[in-house]
Amino acid sequence: MTNTVFVVGLGPGGPQFLTAQAQSALTQAEVLCGYTVYLDLVRPYFPEKEYYSTGMTQEIDRCRWALETARHGKVVALVCSGDAGVYGMASPLLELAGQFPEVAVEVVPGLTAALSGGAVLGAPLAHDFCVISLSDRLTPWAVIERRLAAAAMGDFCVALYNPSSKGRPDYLARAVRILLDHGKPPQTVCGLVRNIGREGQAHRILTLAELETAPVDMFTTVFIGNTATRQLGGKMVTPRGYRA
Repeated sequence: MTNTVFVVGLGPGGPQFLTAQAQSALTQAEVLCGYTVYLDLVRPYFPEKEYYSTGMTQEIDRCRWALETARHGKVVALVCSGDAGVYGMASPLLELAGQFPEVAVEVVPGLTAALSGGAVLGAPLAHDFCVISLSDRLTPWAVIERRLAAAAMGDFCVALYNPSSKGRPDYLARAVRILLDHGKPPQTVCGLVRNIGREGQAHRILTLAELETAPVDMFTTVFIGNTATRQLGGKMVTPRGYRA
């Protein structure tokens, strides 16, 4: 299999979270390409591979390099954390792939943080839910505000990615206020998971009111329940339906 780019979701990072399909793609690839931090997660298991890494914000460069390399006959795996199609590299790669008709692209799914983090907390997303990133690097904050308001009005469970950073330390607090203003009760059960599947993993269950001042960072995934979500036996549990 030549002239191929696999775009591979690695899950949260540990080898136990790799799907069999992801393991197969990484084994077949001659070159592994990706953000430095994510390549470091797999390098110990594939030391014989060729590696090409770039820093953050250089996603398009990585995609173009992967496609160019595959066009010249190599099998490439472009890796990202979580799932390749959820805030991952599948979208920009496929947008560029039309310029490389001789290259085949195969998207390999992975375990996104909403699922791996949800398992740590219990079952917070067992009913209708949405995933919203609070990063406004690629999405205008006004759009994020509308999505948060709609999620609150629809009583969705919500998983929040990228809840805070040095440049936007108050974004989670702002998000919580929007949810409260649009109908989420302050006693709504919520959860935090940090370093999912990695060393130092930690979690906490709290209310939406408490969440407003909770310390979080880019390694934290935030879970917000619906009106039926409860804390049961130390777990965050959303029933599969609203009937008593």
